[in-house]
Amino acid sequence: MQGRSRPDRELLDAEMIAGHLVPPGSVFAFLAQHRGELFPDSFTVDLFPSRTGRPSLPADLVGSVLVLKELYDLSDPQTADALKFDIRWKVACGRSLTQVSFDPSTLVYWRRRIAASGRPDRVFDAVAAVIAETGILRGRRKRCVDSTVFDDAVATQDTVTQLVAAIRKVARVVPGAGEVIAAVCALDYSRPGKPVIDWDDPAAKQRLVSDLVNDALAVLEALTGEDAPERDDLAAGALGLLALVAGQDVEPAEDSDGTDGRWRIARKVAPDRMISTVDRQARHTRKSKSKRRDGFRGHVAAEPGTGLITDCEMTMAAGDGSTDAENGVKMAGRDRFRRTGPQAAADPGADDDGPQVTRQEQGTAEEQATEAGMVARPAEDMPATTAGGGEPGGDADLAAGGQEAAGGPGLEMYGDSAYGSGQARADYRDGGHDTVIKPGPLRPAVPGGFTIDDFSVDEDRGTVTCPNGVTRQMSKNRTVTFGAACAGCPLRGRCTTAKDGRSMTIHPHEGLLRAARAQARTPEFKRAYPTRASIERTIAWIATCNGRRVRLRYIGTARNDAWLHNRCAGLNLRTLVNAGLTRSGGAWILA
Repeated sequence: MQGRSRPDRELLDAEMIAGHLVPPGSVFAFLAQHRGELFPDSFTVDLFPSRTGRPSLPADLVGSVLVLKELYDLSDPQTADALKFDIRWKVACGRSLTQVSFDPSTLVYWRRRIAASGRPDRVFDAVAAVIAETGILRGRRKRCVDSTVFDDAVATQDTVTQLVAAIRKVARVVPGAGEVIAAVCALDYSRPGKPVIDWDDPAAKQRLVSDLVNDALAVLEALTGEDAPERDDLAAGALGLLALVAGQDVEPAEDSDGTDGRWRIARKVAPDRMISTVDRQARHTRKSKSKRRDGFRGHVAAEPGTGLITDCEMTMAAGDGSTDAENGVKMAGRDRFRRTGPQAAADPGADDDGPQVTRQEQGTAEEQATEAGMVARPAEDMPATTAGGGEPGGDADLAAGGQEAAGGPGLEMYGDSAYGSGQARADYRDGGHDTVIKPGPLRPAVPGGFTIDDFSVDEDRGTVTCPNGVTRQMSKNRTVTFGAACAGCPLRGRCTTAKDGRSMTIHPHEGLLRAARAQARTPEFKRAYPTRASIERTIAWIATCNGRRVRLRYIGTARNDAWLHNRCAGLNLRTLVNAGLTRSGGAWILA
C-alpha cells in the first residue's frame, strides 16, 4: 500500500534542529519547505492500487531522493549513505537526525516500478508542471537542440570475447545446450577466460577466430534446426545473440569462398556493431574523425533565455533512431510547453492530436531560395519571419496546422548542421516550426569551382541546367549526367575532372537545402545563430558533475533514458530555485 508522510515532526527532526545549516536558496532548502507540494501523494498513488500490505516510502521522500540522487550523480549506496549521514539530505527529505536510511536495493525497486508504470518520466513531468505554472516559458518559442555521447556502464568487448561469452550464455540458458556444445564444438567453453593460445602469433589468432565461428555455426545448426522445439524469450534471445556476434565482425579468410571454415576478423567495423554482450544496445560512435566514443547518445532541447530543458531522450549512439536530425524533429513535435496550462506540461501524452510530422515533397528550388529570410520557411507567399500567412508577430505567425494541432505557435529551432538534413527541414516546416539551423558545407568537385548551387533545378520539369546553360533531364532516382556536353565546355576546368563529364544526384529536398544556404548568408541569420551557443552550457551541466565527465550506471537505452530525464528534472529544479521559485496562494511563482 502507499505510504504517507506524517504531518507531525519527530523530536529530533533535522530541519527543526539543524535547518539553519542548509544554505538558503539551495535545492535542499527548497525541498525542505516544498517537497510535499512538488511530490504530493498523487505522485505515486497509481503504483499502489491495493490499500493493504506494508506501507511504501512516502511520495515526497521518493521524489526528493530521485531528484537529489541524479542532480549530484550518486550511486545507489552513496544515495543511501547521504540520506543517513548528510544533514542537508535529512533536512531536504524530512528525516530526523537519528533516522537510518533504506537499503540501496530499494532504489532499484522504485526505478523498476516507475519504469513499468504508465508515467515512466513522472519526476521530469512533475518539474515540468511547475515550469508551466510559473509561466516562465510563456511566449518563448526558441528551442536549442544538441546531443552528447555518454560512456556506457560496460567494457567494450573484442570479437573473441563476444563469441566466447555468447556461446557460454547459450550453454546457461538454453535447455540441453551444454551437452550439444560439448559434442559439436572444437574448443572447451567450460574453462573460464579466453582460450589459451600464443597471442603474438597471427596464424594462431586466425585459427582461433575460425574455430570460434565454426563452433558458433555448429551450435546454431544443432539448436535452431527444423526439429528444434519452440524456445522461450530468454533462450531465443541467447541464440539470436550468438547468431549476431558470429557474423558482425568476421569475413571469409583470404582466398576462402566462405565454405571451407576459414575466417578472419573483418577489416572494417559493422555499421551497427554491438560492442558488448552485456549491454546489447551500447554502440560505437564518433564525435569527429579522430575521436571515437562508446556508449549512448543523449539528445536535449532547451530554451536559451532561461536554460530550462524542455525535452530530452537517450538513444543508442548509432543505428536506427539515433541521428540528431530525427531526434530534433521528434522533440520539437512533442514540446509540451507549446500548449497552455500546467496539466499539458505534466502529461505530454494528453494531447493525442499533437503536432504530427508528415513528409511532403517540396516546391521548386527557385521559389524556395527566394523565400530565405531570418529563418528558412519555404512555404509559398511567406512573409519575412512567418511560418504561415499574415504579418510577423501577429496571430498568423505560425503554421496553421501546427497551431491547430498543438494548441500553440510553432517553435523556432536552433541547431548545428547535424540537425539540418533535408528531411528534417521538411518535417520542421510541416510541423509549423521555424528553423535557424546551420546548413552543411558544400564541397565542389574541383577546389574553388562550381557547387550544386551554381546549377539550376526545375522540379516541375524535372531538369537541371549547368552554369554553361546545358539542360539535362533528371532520372527517376534524381541523377543527372551531362556526359558529352562537358567535352568541349569552356567551364569544364571549374566544374569536373571526371573523364565522362559531370554527374550528380539531386536531393529530394534540394529546394529546402538551397533556401537554408541562402538564409545562412543573410545578416539576420548571422545575428541570430549565436543563440544556439547556450545549449553548450546546458549540455555541460548534464554531462559533467564536480568537474568530471558523467558515466552511465545502467544497462540499456530505457534505463539510461530514465536516468537522463531524472537528471534533467534535477537541473531544471535547480534553475527554478535560483530564479526564486516559491509557493504562494497555492500556486508556484517566481519571486
